[in-house]
Amino acid sequence: MTGADTHDNAAWAVARPTISVLIPFLRDDPQTLMELLDREAEALDGAVEVILLDDGTADAALTDRLRATADALRLPVRLITLSSNEGRARGRNRLTLAARGHAYLFLDSDMRPDTPQFLQTWRALVVESDPAAAFGGFSLDQAPSDARFAVHRALSAASECVPAATRALTPEKYVYTSNLLVRRDVFAAESFDPAFTGWGWEDVEWAMRVSRRFSVVHIDNPATHMGLDTVQDLARKFDQGAANFSRVVALHPAIVQTYPSYRAARTLKRLPLLPLARRLMKQAALTTALPVKARAFALRLYRAAVYADAI
Repeated sequence: MTGADTHDNAAWAVARPTISVLIPFLRDDPQTLMELLDREAEALDGAVEVILLDDGTADAALTDRLRATADALRLPVRLITLSSNEGRARGRNRLTLAARGHAYLFLDSDMRPDTPQFLQTWRALVVESDPAAAFGGFSLDQAPSDARFAVHRALSAASECVPAATRALTPEKYVYTSNLLVRRDVFAAESFDPAFTGWGWEDVEWAMRVSRRFSVVHIDNPATHMGLDTVQDLARKFDQGAANFSRVVALHPAIVQTYPSYRAARTLKRLPLLPLARRLMKQAALTTALPVKARAFALRLYRAAVYADAI
């Protein structure tokens, strides 16, 4: 097992949390997120703890700085530093082993709460209705508006940043670990599949399993996704996610076959000279002279063409 070093701040030992906020990161800096969450510490009075997992960044200076930040916070904080990378699914599973709360709030390190009552809203939901799983949604309200991120912004705004009422129509589809609440007993019954490696789909696949046994609810308690990518980086992630998409199709064919991404991949699979077409789609997405909507459409086609090879 990967070596791990643990650091707790002074508030950790005496807290009796209801919610454990679980934040994995790799080569990111979660300091700003830590400080933003801590603004709610007085109102929460120990009801929420924060556990961070450095999944093998191997940056001693970052570790020292995050320890000092944790020590200055009023929220109970534990920082776990791994000596090598375990991956997205294994890392999140490991985080739950350190959690003491009745519910887990999975929060990505590049998220920023959109309201000053973000954690308080989650606590109120647990106290009032104790859902098996709930997704709060995410936005682009605070995200960078640089031109190099325009395509990602367009993609995310169209397909991911949608209100709770829309998400609730297909609850398992709109579940991401960027802002996801899970009750402890539910996660004990259904954890993330460690066979998923690389980028993408492990959270959606988890939601497909969970939705068969438990109710997945959606609320409007969003956080901003700050980590927008360039077209080149997105294309690389789509390449990395092809194997994970193939695994989801094999595990949940009836559900995935209803998704537009699957139908597009099946259609493109019959296209002659698909490798050439895929290169042209990527090139179009990279061409800054084209309108952003056209580039975003080309990138969606590229993703479907990548997935076509995996099904």
